[in-house]
Amino acid sequence: MPVFILLTVWTALRILGRNRLRAGLTMLGIVIGVGAVIAMVSIGEGAKTAVAQRVASMGTNVILIFPGATTTGGVRGGQGGAVTLTVADSLELKKRIPLLSATGWGKRDVMQIVNGNRNWNGMVNGVSLSYLTIREWSFASGGPFTQQDMDSAASVALVGQTIVDNLFNAGEEPVGSIIRIKNVPFRVIGVLSPKGQSSQGTDQDDIIFIPFTTAERKVLGTQFLGSVGAVFASTERPEDLHSAVEQIQEVLRQRHRLQPGHEDDFVIRTQVEIGKVQEGASETLTLMLFAIASISLLVGGIGIMNILLVSVTERTKEIGVRMAVGAKRRHILAQFLIEAITMSVVGGCLGIVLGIVGARVTSVIAGWPTIILPNTVATAFAFSIAVGLFFGLYPANKAARLNPIDALRYE
Repeated sequence: MPVFILLTVWTALRILGRNRLRAGLTMLGIVIGVGAVIAMVSIGEGAKTAVAQRVASMGTNVILIFPGATTTGGVRGGQGGAVTLTVADSLELKKRIPLLSATGWGKRDVMQIVNGNRNWNGMVNGVSLSYLTIREWSFASGGPFTQQDMDSAASVALVGQTIVDNLFNAGEEPVGSIIRIKNVPFRVIGVLSPKGQSSQGTDQDDIIFIPFTTAERKVLGTQFLGSVGAVFASTERPEDLHSAVEQIQEVLRQRHRLQPGHEDDFVIRTQVEIGKVQEGASETLTLMLFAIASISLLVGGIGIMNILLVSVTERTKEIGVRMAVGAKRRHILAQFLIEAITMSVVGGCLGIVLGIVGARVTSVIAGWPTIILPNTVATAFAFSIAVGLFFGLYPANKAARLNPIDALRYE
């Protein structure tokens, strides 16, 4: 039997070699299909990894608490429409919840930043000292502000790389320079290491940090002293996030005197939740791309079935001769199935090359990350063989069911 299979494969390759153009056009659907599946799924996997990296750039085991929707006098305000979080809330959470390793707070606004004759509209954040630790910000040069800076409301600033690129000349050292925010002079004491885009697609490096007290008194102002735009917290272990969130909700409801049945006036999000949402979107995109690319494989399978039906018609007399000298129906069936699989295998191999090259070229030209997984390549290749087997079955069965006498008489 192995000898028969090898001989049949060799015969199939010879037939493909005699009709190269026809065989090439027949396999084109398989080549494009396999290549598209590999390239598209690789792009999708790259997107998932990029999202994971962006979520990780938020810090480790981070919990974010934002002001929520409120109802005053029967009028419902939107999320963040009223100040519902304070510095005291953040300090109380750290005091009452042992699972929290740190808590911090901040408020922000887009403002014009000026350096000499250059200016830029960037995000100015007034933050606590612990915020930088929670978000795991590191420094390319210089260093963070201190508790003394916080206590004295010092006019010092930490700048992101996008701010540096737009306010300073190439090669110019930002640390020690004086910039102006809302006409208030600030001394740059540190340049933050780049973090790239966030999971929401915003530029995390287009940012300036100043002490919270300085922002409150000199730049951003406040509706009332101690109000914040967001509270941040972190835990030592990711498995503690769920319990910490429940305890945060309980403490804040008590502090805000919310009665049972009343909705929270704050919103809690965790790094895990944000990551799951983004990962779910990426997986949906990957599946959609896989489904679209698979259509090409089905088209290729139809091409294989079509060309085998033509081949059966052209080789009817040959089939009759083989049957006359003792070939069984299963031999004829196996012959045409092996020819279909051979075309699928050759097309699949070419498709693998096309998919890998396509993924690499896309990554270079468009700047999109791509990750080529071995199981993706194996799945696409196996799918191409399955397509060839499925669509080759009907022509092979038709050939095997030919009447030997009628086949011999066929002209």
